[in-house]
Amino acid sequence: MRLDKFLKVSRLIKRRTLAKEVAEQGRIAINDTIAKASSTVKIGDEVTIQFGQKKLTVKITDLKETTKKEEASQLYEIIKEERIEEELPQNE
Repeated sequence: MRLDKFLKVSRLIKRRTLAKEVAEQGRIAINDTIAKASSTVKIGDEVTIQFGQKKLTVKITDLKETTKKEEASQLYEIIKEERIEEELPQNE
């Protein structure tokens, strides 16, 4: 399944076009490799997404073409959720 479609179906990102934009900005990785929207995901893959100041890592547990809102979270398991601290430039 394509990465952008998985993100939409799992509701990690609400719209497929938004998932594509985030991927084009290099903010999504599959198994620690920067991914494109067209990258293929499979069960067992670890997907890391950077949302602003938050980084979310999930493991894909199931793939479905469509899913109900209540069942969407069953497609993945959250491994890690961390805040990203902005590094302030050092004055020299």
